[in-house]
Amino acid sequence: MKDTIKHVFFDLDHTLWDFDKNSGLTFEKIFELNNINIDLQLFLNVYEPINLKYWRLYRNEKVTKTELRYSRLKEAFDAIEVVVEDVMINKLSEDYIEHLSSFNHLFEGTFEILDYLKDKYTLHIITNGFEEIQEKKMKSSKIRNYFKTVTNSEMVGVKKPNPKIFNFALNLANASVEESIMIGDSLEADIEGAANLGIDTIHFDYKQSLKTDNYKQVFKLKTIADYL
Repeated sequence: MKDTIKHVFFDLDHTLWDFDKNSGLTFEKIFELNNINIDLQLFLNVYEPINLKYWRLYRNEKVTKTELRYSRLKEAFDAIEVVVEDVMINKLSEDYIEHLSSFNHLFEGTFEILDYLKDKYTLHIITNGFEEIQEKKMKSSKIRNYFKTVTNSEMVGVKKPNPKIFNFALNLANASVEESIMIGDSLEADIEGAANLGIDTIHFDYKQSLKTDNYKQVFKLKTIADYL
């Protein structure tokens, strides 16, 4: 693999940028700002799977960005039986996006693996995240300069695993399928999406919960060096 790969494409959220940790800190901040007095951990325990559900719906064009931002909060508050008015839910949704990029925790080994790869390969990002916030995340966490190109779903009009976003990213990077590899946490969006085009893949299973023999898999970012 090391002889043929020239371009390494990374997902951002849940792969390099520690979404769950940063998201939890953001909710702590915006609940305090808006005087929402609830058990934060109780909220996060129900919110995180609800959020993943809505992101799957968003990927599959079943909900809009606006619906995702509102419904994931509404459903989480309902699940813990806390009444929050729609006006406040919409404000919390806006505050969440505003403050999310102010936290910059990365997964352990992010800088080490990027430093290892940057002199050997050209690095890129492919993300389904919202355009207005992904650049802020990368800049605040000081990883933006590692990547030659950044492709997000709003630029293309489709989301991973749609082949159009991978083809767009390949064209933007001036890269071929044969000389590219995709690294990400989502089996459906990142790994299967790329593999369906013939792009090589490494699945980053940071929760160690999706064991598969179908794809190369790592549990720590530093282990990527074993393959590249």
